[in-house]
Amino acid sequence: MSDQNVHNAGFTSSGIRGGSLASSMMSQEARASGGGVHSGGPTSTLQEMGARGSTHSSGFTDSGISGGSRASHMMSQEARSHGGGTPRGGTTSTVQSISMGGKGGRR
Repeated sequence: MSDQNVHNAGFTSSGIRGGSLASSMMSQEARASGGGVHSGGPTSTLQEMGARGSTHSSGFTDSGISGGSRASHMMSQEARSHGGGTPRGGTTSTVQSISMGGKGGRR
């Protein structure tokens, strides 16, 4: 189900669907960063996963982040860079939220 949730949010194999949550996230992230979407950020990470249909296999699942997965590694790196916790609106929390059918963490 997590891959379908990402697709439903507008992250598809043919790109970000106009008028979708994905489109809104991309716009918001670009404005916040001065005009671009950074590699490794929430929008680019979700789009990569949406294009490949690999959210679940990356470790972002309906029941949480799988231990030892790419998602687990991302969460660990993000926590270290933020002093021990993953920030709301960060890449890990946003990807996990959307993969579970949520709207993602907004900054």
